[in-house]
This record gives sequence, structure tokens and C-alpha cells, in this order.
Amino acid sequence: MNNLQTHLRVKPYPYQQDGIVYGLTHKRLIIGDEPGLGKTLQSIGIVDTAGAYPCLVICPSSLKINWQREFEKFTDKSALVLDNSVRTTWPYLLKMGMHHVAIVNYESLRKYFVWDIKGGKSFRLKDVVFCPQIKMFKSIIIDESHRVKDPSAQQTIFTKGLSVGKEWIILLSGTPVVNRPEDLVSQLSIMGRLQDFGGATQFKADYCTDPKDKDAEPTVPLSVLSQKLYDTCMIRREKAKVLPQLPDKTRVDLYVDISNGAEYDLAAADLAAYLEQYTECTDYEIRRKMRMEALVRFMTLRQLATLGKLAQAIDFIRTFLDSGKKLIVFCSLHEVVDALVKAFPGAVTVTGRDSAVSKQAAVDSFQNNPDTRLIVCSIKAAGVGLTLTASSNVAFVELAWTYADCCQCEDRAHRIGQKDNVTCYYLLGRGTIDHTIYSLIQTKKSIAAEIMNSDDEIPTDEMYFDQLVASFLNQAEHGNMQDGREKDSGVS
Repeated sequence: MNNLQTHLRVKPYPYQQDGIVYGLTHKRLIIGDEPGLGKTLQSIGIVDTAGAYPCLVICPSSLKINWQREFEKFTDKSALVLDNSVRTTWPYLLKMGMHHVAIVNYESLRKYFVWDIKGGKSFRLKDVVFCPQIKMFKSIIIDESHRVKDPSAQQTIFTKGLSVGKEWIILLSGTPVVNRPEDLVSQLSIMGRLQDFGGATQFKADYCTDPKDKDAEPTVPLSVLSQKLYDTCMIRREKAKVLPQLPDKTRVDLYVDISNGAEYDLAAADLAAYLEQYTECTDYEIRRKMRMEALVRFMTLRQLATLGKLAQAIDFIRTFLDSGKKLIVFCSLHEVVDALVKAFPGAVTVTGRDSAVSKQAAVDSFQNNPDTRLIVCSIKAAGVGLTLTASSNVAFVELAWTYADCCQCEDRAHRIGQKDNVTCYYLLGRGTIDHTIYSLIQTKKSIAAEIMNSDDEIPTDEMYFDQLVASFLNQAEHGNMQDGREKDSGVS
């Protein structure tokens, strides 16, 4: 056991402390742990313990807000999500110490950090003119680093340029090698580690083969490559190996931006005004009718929040599936199911529209076919009875109304036959009713037994409804709608 001393606000698990110590020793590394083991916390622990600020985080779009929240939850540092409102001012905000971390998605690297490209459409690193302010970053964290495995891709070139000269470079990926050893070349280059393996040409000569020759063996056994990676720049743990250190279930809240903010805010303001009338009404019959109308409006608002999350949900699912692991996704709206099936044609479904035969076929395929890695389930149709232990990862694109319903869905994976810790990801629309509902079901876990749900799962119990109204109005009053989204994005 190490004697690591950090300033983090949480105590890392022992294996996470080992990861932080490894990072502090090696400085330029890949953390290759399986999903759900806390790569984010370990990389934050390395940067914070080393005092390597300002720090730049490059990550998928759907994870930007999560990175901001994690930095501010685990440390006393402020994180800034780069968006159009700080396109020109972010260097000043970091230089003045108003923020210590800048967070950007891969697709926006050019917008914020590149001044000019001299080589036209086909260019190399030497053709890129970066803004000089990138020199202020002392560390860089590259999340889902397998996204930069193609050395000729623009995002790879930009990421490499941003990493040059940095003392602390931390790559995170559950699958650093997606298909072939070649996938490591650009990642090692970004870390400044390629020369440790003799350079690109030597690396390919030693460990890579002609993809057309399926029987070809590398000149040097891949076991040698593996050992060298672990010795020089990689740490990787599997869930099964650290299971005794983990709880049975881990819940991860992922706040994402919605794409229909203006439409949502209009509906939210309308609902808030209507609820003010409801709370002032003293006539029982009128109040009862207003409650039913308000429930319909609540459902509409929840639907708007869900549809607004779709693009980010698809980005998250695609990012997760890149890890090679299976994923169970829960939602309710038919439009969401259809959009996910369109985005992931290999997915199977268990919804109210599926016959009993097709539901069972979907479950069997997910459980037994390694190529079936995504199952999209209706909260109502798949919340009970099914066994989906082929995955230990569950994601909610929509929320159930009660804690009990959430647990029922989570327990499709967390049941007899499951050998791993179950990680449950809750995708919540930032500054939306998602936060209201999620807060309520977490703080009122025992309320489920008191609720009578209608066919469309709207809570009709008056006590629950009044708590929902009070929570919604309180969050609206404290700027958790549009203003909350701006505040969370780090805008000063």
C-alpha cells in the first residue's frame, strides 16, 4: 500500500491511488482501465497533486460538463468549458486565475487553438499555426484517446500539436488498442514516448504485420510490447481484478447540454407560471383539474429535455461502445428508441412495441452474441423480469419517476450471474427538469410505495406531485433553467 497524500476531496480506492502514483512517477502515460473504474478521478488526482495547472482537457462532447463537475467536485479548482461566449477571452480567464482548467471537445480544437493552416485540406503538423496561448497549459488530459489513433486525422494532428512540450500528458482509454498495434503509434507520439520504442518505423517493424496476411506473426512477440508499455507508460486494471475494492453499484451522473434550449426554456417558463397559479388556488376541484393539466405539461417538458439530449446521448453511447464493452440503455419515448436504432443499426430492442418472441430473441442475442453490444430497453417493458448480465453497464437516457423504478432497471444487470460491479450512467439535461426529478427520486427513496402511477407513468399522487412542484419552482427561482446552463458552462 502506498502513502500517497493528495488534496482531493474524496479518498481514492487503493487501485486508484496506485494509478495516481504511477502517473506522478511517469508523467506521460496512458491510463487504460476498464470503463467504470475512475480514470477521470485518477487523472485529476495526478494533475492536482502535481499542481500542473492550468490544465487542458480534450474529451468527447457528451463528457465536457462531466469533466467540469468532476474537477470542481474533487478539487478546489475552477474548470471552464470552452464555448462561443469565451472564444476570445479564455486565455485571459486562465491567466488571471479565474479558472484553472479548460475543457474542449475534439471537434472544437481548431476553433479555439488554431490560427492558420498553410497546407490546404491535406496538411501536416508543421503546417499548423497554433495560438501562442497554448503554451500556458502545464498539463493535458486526453479522454478516449483512441479517437486520435489515426495519425493523418485533423484531430490527431491538433492534439499532437497541443501536447508538444508539455511535462504532464495523460491519455485515458479503455481500449488504447482498438484493432491493431498500429493504433498505439499516434498515441505514443502524442505522449512523446515513441522514441522509447525506437520510433515509428522501428515500432511498426517490430510489432506490426500486413493486415492482409492474417497468419503473419510480428517480429517481436506482442507480450514484449505489452511488458514494455506497462514498464514505461501504461497502467491498466480490469473490473474483475479490483472487484473487492468496489461497491456493488456505482452511479455516475452525466450532465449534458440540450440542443433545444430556447424551446425548452419557453415551455419551462410557461409551466412555472401555471404552477404559481396552482399553488395559490384554494378550491379543491379546480386545484385537482389544474394538477392533471400540470402533469401533462410536466410530461411535455420532460419529453423536450429528453429529445434535446439525443445528440449527446448518441455521442456518449458511441464513445462507450468504442471500449468494446456491452451497454444497456433505458428510455421511454418511441422517438428516442427509433433514433438510437437508426444511429446504431446493430442494436436490439425490448419495448412495448416488440412481441414476446422478439423481446426474448433480443435478450438472447445480447446475452450470447458478442457482436450484439447494445440493447435499447423501455423502462416500462424491460424494467422487470429480464436478465441482462452480459453487461455490467447501464445508461439512462430518460428517467423513471421513482427510485424503485430506477433500481428495477439497474437490476437487469445487477442480479445473480453478474460477476462485476455494475456502473449506472444517468444522462441528465443540464438546467432541465431532469435535475428536478433526479433530485426528488434520490432524496425520497422510500416514496415509491406511496405512489400510484397511471398508464403513462405520470405520478398522480398529490403528495408526490406537490413535492415535484415545490422542487421545480425552487430550482427555477434559483436560475437552474437557462441561467443555470450558462453558469454551469463556466462563463463569468
